[in-house]
Amino acid sequence: MKKILANDGISAAGKKKLQENGFEVVTENVPQENLIEVINEVGYEALLVRSATTARKELIDACPKLSFIGRGGVGMDNIDVAYAREKGLTVANTPAASSDSVAELVMGQLYTMARFLQDANRHMPTEGATQFGALKKKYAKGIELGGKTLGVIGIGRIGQATAKLAIGAGMRVIAYDPISDIKEIELHIHGLGKVKAPIERTDLKGLLAESDFITLHVPKQADGSAVIGEDELKLMKKGASLVNAARGGVVNEESLLKALDSGQLSYAALDVFDNEPTPSKDILSHPKLSLTPHIGAATLEAQDRIGVELADQIIAHFGS
Repeated sequence: MKKILANDGISAAGKKKLQENGFEVVTENVPQENLIEVINEVGYEALLVRSATTARKELIDACPKLSFIGRGGVGMDNIDVAYAREKGLTVANTPAASSDSVAELVMGQLYTMARFLQDANRHMPTEGATQFGALKKKYAKGIELGGKTLGVIGIGRIGQATAKLAIGAGMRVIAYDPISDIKEIELHIHGLGKVKAPIERTDLKGLLAESDFITLHVPKQADGSAVIGEDELKLMKKGASLVNAARGGVVNEESLLKALDSGQLSYAALDVFDNEPTPSKDILSHPKLSLTPHIGAATLEAQDRIGVELADQIIAHFGS
């Protein structure tokens, strides 16, 4: 019986499918510093990770029985992918499984920023009983998403899923992506069926200048540079807002804080951070930031899809 270590967990559906196909699945988390020893001692042939566990060259070299590394999610910057594949390992992720979950979080953040929800939720519990009228006045200048322009940087699977929801909310969607040539997307409307909608393409400068809201769906850059830094923030429409649910580092946090303090940006929302799992105190305490702890893919539905997709890939790998 082949042994699988799901070190960052796997959904019940994924575990069940593996077990039904003759695999032993262990979900007990092994600390990173003990991982090599445990993999070799137990004889694990597959390692499943999310974002907490890393699989670097040292581990790959030290675990000769390991033949499969799976990432439950999209980004694989915590795995030395090219090196593992050079050594003959199969490395797989689940790029489609969490797209809708991330897109829904982004839309939630757009609505949050448009109606000051992150600030209202901070102040209503402490001041709602004594300052109700003042708070009502403070939050009375919200805006509607309908008719506003959403700029999508990166129109891959997650960018497309976000664009679909934004179009459904009545937004104009413009996109920048130097790789993808997507010009239309297919919406599934309940009771109506499939409808195709065009996506306006533009360059980065045009997107920054035209967008009321911007959302990023790009991988961490190979050279570690930010996609949105001080220069890009200056090109954005004054008073615009931004969401980063992609990767920490694709938005320069220091420049973002300056743009919020100056009023260049009205609000921003972050699900990912430079220093996970210990974001800076300045980021965590800023009143114009709406924050979540890297939960873009953390829905029950997405985790089921991720687990089943990983199970299918493992079964195919060892069955071949």
